[in-house]
Amino acid sequence: MSSTFVQPYLFFGGRCQEAIDFYTATIGAKTDRVILFKDSPEPVPPGQLSPGFENKVMHAAFRIGDTLLMASDGCTTDTGFKGFSLSLSLPNEAETDRVFALLSKDGSVQMPLTKTFWSPRFGMLTDKFGVEWMVSVADTAAK
Repeated sequence: MSSTFVQPYLFFGGRCQEAIDFYTATIGAKTDRVILFKDSPEPVPPGQLSPGFENKVMHAAFRIGDTLLMASDGCTTDTGFKGFSLSLSLPNEAETDRVFALLSKDGSVQMPLTKTFWSPRFGMLTDKFGVEWMVSVADTAAK
């Protein structure tokens, strides 16, 4: 059995704790660990952090369902989630509708929820942190 796997590591440019709190409230994320820069066992090299980042998240791990995501504020306020989307599968249409509405609040919808040949509900959005999501009903074919 292989122990190789890929995990998303997201950089929120100073808004990591806010993002974790948002994902906890909207999709039931569970926080495993949060380490602030000021609590690092090794000091951050001088000049690496933006001013005020001592109290920001150096490393966090949180779960959405069975998936572990890692995150940080990074060292600057620069962010840019480009070239990928997180695909979120939910158990039914009602939950898909609810979560899609919450994630897209203060963000933008690229494709409203609709029936597709692979799912009775599928849509794409960018949340208020700039993370792109594809949201759908899990493991079911559209009828």
